[in-house]
Amino acid sequence: MRVVLVGAPGAGKGTQAKHIASHYEIPPISTGDIFRANIAEQTALGKTAKRFMDAGDLVPDEVTIGIVRDRLAQDDTASGFLLDGFPRTLAQAEALGEIVADLGTPLDVVLELQVEDDEVVRRLSGRRTCRNCGHVWHVEFDPPSVAGVCDECGGELFQRDDDLPETIRRRLEVYSEQTAPLVGYYAERGLLRSTTAIGSVDEITKRSVEALELATQV
Repeated sequence: MRVVLVGAPGAGKGTQAKHIASHYEIPPISTGDIFRANIAEQTALGKTAKRFMDAGDLVPDEVTIGIVRDRLAQDDTASGFLLDGFPRTLAQAEALGEIVADLGTPLDVVLELQVEDDEVVRRLSGRRTCRNCGHVWHVEFDPPSVAGVCDECGGELFQRDDDLPETIRRRLEVYSEQTAPLVGYYAERGLLRSTTAIGSVDEITKRSVEALELATQV
């Protein structure tokens, strides 16, 4: 199974990527995780990515495409993969098409997770991250026992710059301008399936897997 997840920031792509990938026993590949790891290690890539991410903008295509090409060439993707966070632009989608063609691993399906903008702001602006261990809490959905203190390690919780409401709105604008056109792009190629990303994690995973199974049976 070779899957791409698309959807607005906060649609739950990261969570669903792990569950869906586990179901199909394929590696979940998140460009966001790759960037954040480099930011934590303060690499040159991390510093470049942080500047764009903090402003709510996308990391330049040439950087992201190179990372994805290298990752998809690794041995563990031979039986499939799930891409979360890539592609985000039409240029990236075209580049991905060239990458999978070169590797002989065409995409099976592109799954869109649908959620309203106001729900996205509610989800993301409530996140709090531990400065020490990196665990993410939520003031509404998964609050710590003591406000501002991590239950896991006692570290200080803070709100990341890209989780501020104004940054989230900017990210949604960027999504609408640059990423939403992917829906039409993949629909024209007969690869797109959509599901509503509202409900419990298990409910969304069940609907997602059902959509993927139907897509691959066509």
